[in-house]
Formats: sequence, structure tokens, C-alpha cells
Amino acid sequence: MLIETESTPNPATLKFLPGQAVMEAGTRDFANPEEAEASPLASALFSLGDVEGVFYGRDFISVTIGEGADWRQAKPNVLGILHDHFAAHAPLFNPGSADGIHVDEEDFGDDPADAEIVDQIKDLIETRIRPAVANDGGDIVYRGFRAGTVYLAMHGACAGCPSSTATLKQGIEQLLKHYVPEVTEVRAA
Repeated sequence: MLIETESTPNPATLKFLPGQAVMEAGTRDFANPEEAEASPLASALFSLGDVEGVFYGRDFISVTIGEGADWRQAKPNVLGILHDHFAAHAPLFNPGSADGIHVDEEDFGDDPADAEIVDQIKDLIETRIRPAVANDGGDIVYRGFRAGTVYLAMHGACAGCPSSTATLKQGIEQLLKHYVPEVTEVRAA
């Protein structure tokens, strides 16, 4: 089994592509070992010691290492764990547990009068923004729209990335302003 590796804009995060589906639907972000207890794979990755974040996308896994850790040393260990997991066709989540179900933080509660604007924003996020962000090993989730401001949450390689502010302001904000004139600003939620 060949697992491809790609760099991401976040130097602490690498994107691993096992050549098969990881999540059939949605994404899952593990920010610490306690959250990772829901997944044998995420738990194994955190057990390496240098891992500070694990993110499951549709066909990739992003792994973030901590400050001072070196990918030259961590990468072979991460690849070994991923190879063993996928070669064994092991489950992604622990059976018989609701821990595998991830419920995102709630949206901000949009004004029903803004429904058409919100639909346009969500459509652009799903069709143009999320695929681009997933290419970099992360995900972006709509949280709300208020008084011209769009609130988005960044996950995976995008969370904590040095260029995430630039991505929000110069990439996503400009795109949304161009297609949805009612958008005046984009902020991280």
C-alpha cells in the first residue's frame, strides 16, 4: 500500500493520502488525545508524542506536529501507523460508541431575512472554497452571517496555519465580496 504525502501551507502539518476514502461524509478534527479516544487511528497518532492535531477529510488525513518537532523524524512513524491501519482495514472509530459522531459548534443563528444571501454564501463555500481548502489538508465551515460579516471556522491544516489570516482576508473575503455584494467582511469564528 502506497500512502502519498503532500506538504500544506502550514509547515507543522502534512497531508497523507491513503488512496482510499477516509470519511464517507463530513470531516473530523481531533485537537488533543482526549478527543482522539473516539478513534483508534487518531489515538495511535497522538501516542507518538509529537502529534498535536489529527484531521480526517474525505480522502486524506492531516497530521500536525508540535513546536520543536521535526517531520524528518515524525513522518516515518506516522506513515507506519497509517499503513498498518489501512492495510488491516481497521475501523476509523471505536464500535458501539457515539464518540465517533462529531457535532460542529452551532451556527450563529442567521436572520431569516438574510436566507437568500446565506444560501449564496453557503453555495460558494461548498463549491469553490471547501475544495480548495481541502487540497491544503484542511476544512472550512460556515458559522454565520450578521450585518455583512461572514463567520467561518477553520479546521485541520488551516487551523493555526501562519497563512490562514491571509487566506481568509485576501482569498475567501475577496471571493465572497465579488459574488455576494452584501458581504463586507469575513472573520474566523
